[in-house]
Amino acid sequence: MDFVLRRLAERPGVKIALATVFVILCWAYSPIGIRIGLGAYEPGHLALIRFLIASTFMAGVALVKRISLPRLKDLPLLVLLGFFAVSLHHIALNFGQRGVSAGAASVLAQSTPLFSTILAHFVFKDRVNGWQWICVLCGLLGAGVVVTGDRGFGELDAHGLLILLAALSWSLYFALQKRHSHRYDGLTMVCYTIWSGTTLLLVYAPGLWSEVQNASASANLAVLILGIFPSALAYLAWAYVLTHSNVSRASISLYLIPPTAMLMASVVLAERPSIMVISGMVIVLASVLALNLQPSRGCNAVGPSRESPENN
Repeated sequence: MDFVLRRLAERPGVKIALATVFVILCWAYSPIGIRIGLGAYEPGHLALIRFLIASTFMAGVALVKRISLPRLKDLPLLVLLGFFAVSLHHIALNFGQRGVSAGAASVLAQSTPLFSTILAHFVFKDRVNGWQWICVLCGLLGAGVVVTGDRGFGELDAHGLLILLAALSWSLYFALQKRHSHRYDGLTMVCYTIWSGTTLLLVYAPGLWSEVQNASASANLAVLILGIFPSALAYLAWAYVLTHSNVSRASISLYLIPPTAMLMASVVLAERPSIMVISGMVIVLASVLALNLQPSRGCNAVGPSRESPENN
C-alpha cells in the first residue's frame, strides 16, 4: 500500500490534485474556524492573533527560502496591500461573521471577481463588455439572496454587507497586487503583505493576552489552525498549483469551496443552510463562473484571485 501511495505521489498530476484538495479544505475551514474563534475572541483580537501566528510561520519559511529585502520605495505599496488583504479584509470578515453563518460567509466571499470587474471599469478604466455586466448584476443579485435569506426570508442583516466589504477589500488587493507583481516573486509578496497587515492589526493588541488565557482549548486550537493552514500553508500550496498547472482551470476548482464549507459547517457547527442561501450560492457561483469563461479583451482585473479566494 505504501509503495502504491509513493508511486502516485511521484506523478505531477497527482501532486497538483492533492495540493488543490488541500487548498480547498483549508479555505473552506476558514469561516468555520472564525465562527469557533469568535466564541472566545473579539473580532479584532481574533484577526490579530491569527496573523501573528501566520506571520511567525511565514518568517520561518522566509528564512529557509531567503527572500529578498523590500525596496524602501515599495514600503507604501506593501503597507497598502497588507491593509486591504489582511487588516480591512479580516476585520470586516470577523465582524460580519458575528451575524452570518459560516456557509453563507463562504458564498459571499466568492463575490470577489464581481467587484474586480466593477473596479476594472470605474477605477482602472478597462473595458467591460455587456456579457460581463450581466454576470455582475446576476452575481450581486445572488449575493443579495444570500444576505436576505441567511437568517430567515427577507431579513436584511448588515453583517452580510460586511462580508461583501471584505470581498471588495480583497478585490482591491488583487488589482494592486496584479499590477505590481513584477516587483517581487509570489512568496516574497505574500510574506510582506502578511507582515505589513499584521503590523496594522497591532492596534488591537491591548487585551489580547487576557483573551488568550481565558479562551478554551478548542477555541485556541481553532485559531492555531486558522493561522497556520488557511493563512499560510494554503498560500504556499496554491502557489505550487499555479506554478505547475493551467491557472484558469485550477481557479475553477476553487468554486468547490462554498459547498465544501457548508458541508464542514454542518458537521462541525451543526449549521443547516437555508434554501435561499443554497439558491443564492448557485446564482453567485454560476455568475462568477460565466464571468470568467467570457473574459473581456481589455479587462485586466477580472478573474478568480490567483492568490486566494479565501478572503475567508
